[in-house]
Amino acid sequence: MKQAVGRVLPVPWKKSLASDTWNRATLALQLLQLDPGLGGICVRARSGPVRDCLTKLFDPEARRLHPTISDEALFGGLDLSATLASGRLVQEKGLLATPGTLVLVMAERATTALAARLAVALDKHEGHVLIALDEGAEPDEVLNPKLAERFAFHIDLSDCAIADTDATAHKGTAVRLDDVMIPSDVLPQIIRIAFELGIDSMRAALFALRAARAHAALFGRNSVTSDDLEAACGLTLAHRATRVPETEQEQEPPAPPPDQNTDDSGEENDTLDLPDELLLEAIRALLPDDLLDQLAARKVRAGRGNGTGAARKGNRRGRPLPSRAGRMSDGARIDIIGTLRAAAPWQTIRREASGRDGLQIRPADIQIKRFEEKSDRLLIFAVDASGSSALTRLAEAKGAVELLLAQAYARRDHVALVAFRGTEAELLLPPTRSLVQTKRRLAALPGGGGTPLAAGLMAAFEQAIQATRRGLTPTIAILTDGRANIALDGSADRKQAALDAQQIARVLRAHGTDAIVIDTGNRPEPALRSLAQTMDATYLPLPRANAQKLSQSVANVLGD
Repeated sequence: MKQAVGRVLPVPWKKSLASDTWNRATLALQLLQLDPGLGGICVRARSGPVRDCLTKLFDPEARRLHPTISDEALFGGLDLSATLASGRLVQEKGLLATPGTLVLVMAERATTALAARLAVALDKHEGHVLIALDEGAEPDEVLNPKLAERFAFHIDLSDCAIADTDATAHKGTAVRLDDVMIPSDVLPQIIRIAFELGIDSMRAALFALRAARAHAALFGRNSVTSDDLEAACGLTLAHRATRVPETEQEQEPPAPPPDQNTDDSGEENDTLDLPDELLLEAIRALLPDDLLDQLAARKVRAGRGNGTGAARKGNRRGRPLPSRAGRMSDGARIDIIGTLRAAAPWQTIRREASGRDGLQIRPADIQIKRFEEKSDRLLIFAVDASGSSALTRLAEAKGAVELLLAQAYARRDHVALVAFRGTEAELLLPPTRSLVQTKRRLAALPGGGGTPLAAGLMAAFEQAIQATRRGLTPTIAILTDGRANIALDGSADRKQAALDAQQIARVLRAHGTDAIVIDTGNRPEPALRSLAQTMDATYLPLPRANAQKLSQSVANVLGD
């Protein structure tokens, strides 16, 4: 296996520094230098002195990538300007043509297409090492998970200070990777540990094995030891954990009697004999205390868009994307430069075949411009129009809708209104951005009767489903006092009404629909707070809110 040669980096792994993220980051860079097969490292840190100290340890010949890099810059292609100037085909090499270290800046902004291309390059194991600098400020701003899966290491330097970057130099001499022996029980043990941590990826176990071998080679050992295995598992498995392993308080079984038929041939034992409990305990020390909360939040975020609208299957055009071959059709825009690039290599052949001079372009050369699709946000108001306070709530809703819609033109937001009273819910205002139409529809809203909360949630959810199909990102805002007394079947059954509302709330959460629950009762309603928790929605008690306060509270929750 080809080994990367680079300068020696500081700080070896030490058990006493197991929780020191800076030392683990520098150690990960050392291991990547020895074994490019580890793929790379994702470093989550904002721009600052700490990250600057780490970037100084990168390979001086590392090449930087931008999230908007083109395919030609990655894989190479025709140098159009040089070709036209010289009158002959001039090929330009891409960054992936030569194995080496690549640094992806603003990695959290990398498109799915770029992540896929880089993942394929890493899977080929041609000697590429990728360092992804994740500068995301929010939990949702993370590196593409498919690309992150190709990295052996993930380090978060957000909590590191400049004083933490002090380190001593490791002056040892590394041995060749091929000279390091791996005990036969190491891989089965790694697989067991990965299972205990809830890791179902075999790639993680292989990374841990390679990291253990590279760690042994770094410190001049010809065989993997327990220290190597602990360091490797801490670096490769801890950040992938999806559950906290439970500690077992069981009595150790008695040692088996010695085998009388053991062949005492003097050969060395090729097993490590490291107890799983000790290895799990070392990894458990690296797990964050709020791991379970982080995993729950990660699952919720996985199925929903952010407050500004999802970036997939949107209803309006965003930033340009690399062009692709396609056909001339209605709405298609031709990329002239891309088309010329595609046609240029074939001009000599086509002129000889046709006997005609001049530029010859075939339908297969046509390149179509592409743009990132973004989605507008749809704010669906589900308003409780029942009971004696219906007029007040409807007046608040009217004012809030008009205030939010007046600001929608800058944010491209849409607003819809669902009112529920009596035994059913009614769509009073379809999704719109028209302020005139909204005022006309809101002029005379009905009120009074029972509180079919479940029917209101169902009607709002149906609007959210339709909005998603049209490329919008829906958010439901529910205004109610929480006293549901009408079930979905129209019966006046308070208990069944509460059960129906909870059931639909679970459906909303499973679908990943964002929601805000606004409690308009004189006192906070525990049942309404529980409903908000069920659907993973924000709960806002606003007993005496006017339209201005209501709209401002909704805007604050949405991040406007």
